[in-house]
Amino acid sequence: MRIRNTEIKIFRGDITTLKCEAIVNAANNKLLMGGGVAGAIKKAAGDSVEKEAVAKGPIQIGEAIFTSGGNLKVKYVIHAATMGMDFKTDEDKIRASCKNAFRVAEDLNVKSIAFPALGCGVGAFPLLASAKIMAQEVLKHLRDNRSNFEDIIFCLKDDAAFNAFNKGLLSYLEYFSEKMQQNSFVTVDAIIDIDGKVVLIKRSNPPFGWAIPGGFLDYNESVEDCAAREAKEETGLDISDLEQMHTYSKPGRDPRFHTVTVVFTAKAKGVPKADSDAIDAKLFSFEEVKKLNLAFDHQQVLEDYFLKKYPVK
Repeated sequence: MRIRNTEIKIFRGDITTLKCEAIVNAANNKLLMGGGVAGAIKKAAGDSVEKEAVAKGPIQIGEAIFTSGGNLKVKYVIHAATMGMDFKTDEDKIRASCKNAFRVAEDLNVKSIAFPALGCGVGAFPLLASAKIMAQEVLKHLRDNRSNFEDIIFCLKDDAAFNAFNKGLLSYLEYFSEKMQQNSFVTVDAIIDIDGKVVLIKRSNPPFGWAIPGGFLDYNESVEDCAAREAKEETGLDISDLEQMHTYSKPGRDPRFHTVTVVFTAKAKGVPKADSDAIDAKLFSFEEVKKLNLAFDHQQVLEDYFLKKYPVK
């Protein structure tokens, strides 16, 4: 399967026979190449690879270094420490070692890299769990970075490992990279109250009309940060006293596509000034709001807010 410009492949076979730029060794933190994948790499590559690796160690569990490929057909062996000398591993160690193997490979400008099932040899970590951890790290790396990879290969030594990675890695990646693209979008809105009136912006993009300041949540952004950012971008105001009010998710609330919005209440001082995607920004009382034809479901949102904040006695 393909994610952006990178082809993800799985093979059943011997990782030491692959023709690619780098292979990953599931190493211990002293970088001694005894049994398992490390032993197989040492046997095929020659003793010089272990000597070169040990000279760079020991390293922290989860870290990674590189050596030459020795007698292998690859330029580099990337040694990712999935365990210490007690040969015990876990989710955090596998996740970190996979992440740092990617980092080292990108620093080397590697275009093709091959992984074994990290942690599943002498570490005895479950194959399916390792496959899903590594799938998550693939997605995270390709989404968060400008990657050089043309091919990411997973080479499994037997049928059990191959079947686990076919299910746990490829199926997992297909679900998140394809099906999840059809899921709902998260937006954040901030009801900014200044002396009993709320700030509304007049949208410059469709859907047109007056609306609560807000917008789409960026990747790696908290909903709180998004609320503050959108408020500043659209009204010029710095908000305070941020409190989550409600989440609105009814299908059809947004004419563009299904959005789930987290609505916050906030305070501010000053006069709103339209900016970014807004062509106007003003303060409105509840009576004035009721006369407007607001975008999205913001009429209902503001009615909920005013009735809660300023209940009729």
